[in-house]
Amino acid sequence: MSDAETICALLRRSIIELCVADHRDDPAILDAWLANKIPDNVRRWIERPDNNLLVAAEGDDILAVGCVTDSGEITLNYVSPEARFRGVSKAMLAALEAAARERGAESCALVSTETARRFYASAGYLEQGPPERRLGSKSSYPMAKRLAAGPEKG
Repeated sequence: MSDAETICALLRRSIIELCVADHRDDPAILDAWLANKIPDNVRRWIERPDNNLLVAAEGDDILAVGCVTDSGEITLNYVSPEARFRGVSKAMLAALEAAARERGAESCALVSTETARRFYASAGYLEQGPPERRLGSKSSYPMAKRLAAGPEKG
């Protein structure tokens, strides 16, 4: 299995198994959410020069995948069901923020699921306006966080 296929499988499992509060096992919502989670798109996300697609691995197993643009938009942050509540998501979020900071972003923005909303709030993300309806899910929450300055280079 290629990296893109492995990452794609993790994204799909995470959504299906961990985000039930958002999709409520509704096939229409799941189909819409999973529609772009295909290996060809993952390859494109990996190859985009303004993207930083990161994985957290343990041995040969990918435990999490995240992606942040140069402007600081976090577009992916998913953990495998087996790695949930092991600190992997916190480590991935810290790595995404560091990547954004290294590329010059002063803040990170994302749209959180209901499932991840408390996680992001506990990491310092603040809601930016009212919830949005996306893909038929209950609510999606625009959130942002100002990044602390990184260590001085010299």
